Amino acid sequence: MSDKKKIMVVDDEEAIRMLYEEEFDDEGYNVVSCSNGNEALERFEEEKPDIVILDIAMPGISGLEVLSKIKEKSPKTPVIMSTAYSHYKDDFYTYVADAYIVKSPDLTELKDKIKELLG
Repeated sequence: MSDKKKIMVVDDEEAIRMLYEEEFDDEGYNVVSCSNGNEALERFEEEKPDIVILDIAMPGISGLEVLSKIKEKSPKTPVIMSTAYSHYKDDFYTYVADAYIVKSPDLTELKDKIKELLG
């Protein structure tokens, strides 16, 4: 049984998923990637991630809907909202998230936030 922490990355952009997979794998995490909200919700129960990085603007079910469903199922699982658009930060629904990060090629802020939330 691995004691590596598991990160679920939910993003419709393949380049972002690949970047996060590579970076977090290098940091010693198990990474589960989902390309949309429905896939994330389907796999959430079986994967039981320690933390979720969730894009907001995705086709189909939005990240905000996924956020509320994950928090219903597992209130203690930290969720980091990750988006290219800072205006979502003022959206009431993002307050349910544990953190809010604007996407950047520099993943320092995101990595620091993951470490903080995973304790």
